[in-house]
Amino acid sequence: MKTIYAQEALLSSGWQRDVLIEIDDAGAIHTVRKGRQNGAEDAGGPVLPGMSNVHSHAFQRAMAGLAERMGSPEDSFWTWREVMYGFLKTLGPQEVEAIAAQLYVENLKNGYTGVGEFHYLHNAPDGRPYADRNEMALAIVRAAQSTGIALTLLPALYAWGDFGDTPLRPVQKRFATKPDDVLRMLASLKTTVPGLRLGVAPHSLRAVNPSMLKDLIAGLDAIDATAPIHIHVAEQVKEVNDCLAWSDLRPVQWLLDNMPLGPRWCLVHATHVASVETERLAASGATAGLCPTTEGNLGDGIFPFFRYREKGGHYAIGGDSHVSRSPVEELRWLEYGQRLTLRRRNIAASEASPSVGGNLWREAAAGGAQALGRGAGAIVAGARADLVVLDGQHLNLADRHGEAISDALVFCGDERLVRHVMVGGQWRVRDGHHAAEAMIAERFRKVQKGLLA
Repeated sequence: MKTIYAQEALLSSGWQRDVLIEIDDAGAIHTVRKGRQNGAEDAGGPVLPGMSNVHSHAFQRAMAGLAERMGSPEDSFWTWREVMYGFLKTLGPQEVEAIAAQLYVENLKNGYTGVGEFHYLHNAPDGRPYADRNEMALAIVRAAQSTGIALTLLPALYAWGDFGDTPLRPVQKRFATKPDDVLRMLASLKTTVPGLRLGVAPHSLRAVNPSMLKDLIAGLDAIDATAPIHIHVAEQVKEVNDCLAWSDLRPVQWLLDNMPLGPRWCLVHATHVASVETERLAASGATAGLCPTTEGNLGDGIFPFFRYREKGGHYAIGGDSHVSRSPVEELRWLEYGQRLTLRRRNIAASEASPSVGGNLWREAAAGGAQALGRGAGAIVAGARADLVVLDGQHLNLADRHGEAISDALVFCGDERLVRHVMVGGQWRVRDGHHAAEAMIAERFRKVQKGLLA
């Protein structure tokens, strides 16, 4: 048992002073109580619950910034996707492991303690399966193990190129899977990597058909009826229109009407939703996985966050294409997008809970833990000891207390304010540094040099 003393900590009820956090040998929080104790380890700054990055395509970290040149007068998500297809032609397991490890170190240093890897890069560059179907998945696992981030691995089902069972294009053959493939991958991973949190990721309604989706969920339930289910949905207007042509329903409406949406589900993006979909999604208990910097980078649109949150909807944040690796930037742009749309300020606030920064961090941390199927996201007895300690002496935080700390964290500049990070009771970042960051960065540089060449 170890005991951490925090002069200030963000609990579910808000900021509290003089907090003792007792952590058991399994890396879970045993008790949280007010007071001081001789011999307790001083956290060294204000303490927050760890944040989850619920939506990651790790390999895209190495292409961040490579698609920012005009390729068409009508550049969009669809033209960006062609750049991505070209980029991944030379990626193998070693390259993916190096890229993912670099990403995960950056995530940790910025305050992410868990990541949901939406893993669809399954096959070799020529589209043929590796001898071990989990070759690429295991590269992701090794990257997470080498950095200490908590991984929820979500192997993707990707069977069709578009609605109506359109065959995959040659450039999409690296993603190709059927429900039985994914279920066998899960069964194998469960045996070979004990303790790994697993779920599934039907890529999108355009990439799976209803019978496949039902088979996948039935098979998943037989393995683990609590496992997370993540799906891209309603990211683009074209996708919504194509779904209407296919089914006479909008994508989120189709899921609400045909799938058992609930707390294990994470609908990624859900950008283009009608009012009734917004309210029904909030009531379902599912999580909206929002990726504001990627959605802004791709020109996707803006999720109706104000209405969704007003209706009590769960939400979380993700790095997606990793043009940003910072939870602070995701939260800031989640709020700013609403301010620009509604032309008003302090959207994620209320009279009862007026701190925008504190609300965003606390709610996204809780929603992220739900989406990743992990008992984390709050500083409470029974939760995983995933903690973020801020640098209380930084100019942006010095002499600030309570809600002023979290508001400054989210809205006061771009300096990294994270000092220490704990995952499952183990310190992974100390004084802003990860023990393996130099070695991991050197491997990443070599891989990136080869890819850019």
